[in-house]
Amino acid sequence: MASAALRGPGEVTTAQESRSDALIAGGGLAGAGLGILLARQGKSVEIIEKSSEMHDSVCGEFLSREAVLYLEELGIDLKRLGAIPIHTVRLFARHLLAECALPFPARSLTRRVLDEALLTQAVQMRARVIRGRRVESLVRDEHGWSAKLSGGELRLGKNAFLATGKHEVYGYARGSGVQSNLIAFKIYFRLTPVQQNDLTGCVELILFPGGYAGLQAVEGDRANLCLLVKRAVLRQCGGDWAQLLLRIQCSSEHLAQRLAGAEALLDKPLALSAIPYGMLRRHASDSLWRVGDQAAVIPSFSGDGMSIALHSAHLAAEAYLSGRSAESFQQQLHYELRPAMIRATVLSRLMIAFPALAHIVRLQPSWLGQFAANTRVPEPALLITRGNA
Repeated sequence: MASAALRGPGEVTTAQESRSDALIAGGGLAGAGLGILLARQGKSVEIIEKSSEMHDSVCGEFLSREAVLYLEELGIDLKRLGAIPIHTVRLFARHLLAECALPFPARSLTRRVLDEALLTQAVQMRARVIRGRRVESLVRDEHGWSAKLSGGELRLGKNAFLATGKHEVYGYARGSGVQSNLIAFKIYFRLTPVQQNDLTGCVELILFPGGYAGLQAVEGDRANLCLLVKRAVLRQCGGDWAQLLLRIQCSSEHLAQRLAGAEALLDKPLALSAIPYGMLRRHASDSLWRVGDQAAVIPSFSGDGMSIALHSAHLAAEAYLSGRSAESFQQQLHYELRPAMIRATVLSRLMIAFPALAHIVRLQPSWLGQFAANTRVPEPALLITRGNA
């Protein structure tokens, strides 16, 4: 069964059997970003994206300075898409513990809007985007790679890039990570006008026994509540989201106040379990290029997963276009991200195990900004000014 391949605005063609230069499994931040960079340099690119239309994903949707720079390099106009400036970070337990200005300019934008903009840009760069198909298996042969898609179709590529986010392809497990006992939830709310106005421009980190949450405004006068909770805490709530949310609000008067009179905009939250936080791949002995969450999974809210995904795409493109191997790329990415990954994982564990320690931030609120700056892609590693990708 031939799949439909999107070639341009309004144009649908039948996928051909030729072997592309780059076969990219996954069309999220890393996959679509990589596709743009390679297609821009004249490479034939196929992006296989399992979703057939715009969709939400479990993500805090915080774009740090590094992510903003990479997106601008890809031709994404964040202002036109409605991204909201973020300038302040606040830390809460039951009440406010600390507040300070972020040490870098940041933005907030929903993934459904951002991912679609990246895929559209990939199409404009003449990449072929095949939607509504999942990559079920990848096999390497003497000519390159073949991907079996849902429905039975085979797609061929000289090189394969795994960018399926937190979803794995059979036979290519990411590993367990070092903090895999957390479950992630995400839901949107429409807050009251007073609460929405007070939240705009800020990202709020809220600590509670057994987990922590991030809250920030997104476009469309909505708020994104994304949280991590220990599996044991969810079991104590009978696995029930409503009971979990009530428990968290009982621990945080601030969050209870934010959500008083709020309207939930999803019937139920999005959820992910068994996420290998702290996983950072070091080798690619099988010659498969891994980018985004297939290469590194940094703990949410204590590190910037979106900038890491975009950085991995830029670094992979630079390495591939300069003739380097997947192994060389993977080792360099590991070297660049390891310090921030260690810091973010330690910080995440401390916030969950010893939330009372957060009270020391009252002594020096600027530490919040320092934590944010030290758990991101390091400045010397950024590829924005090199022009090689």
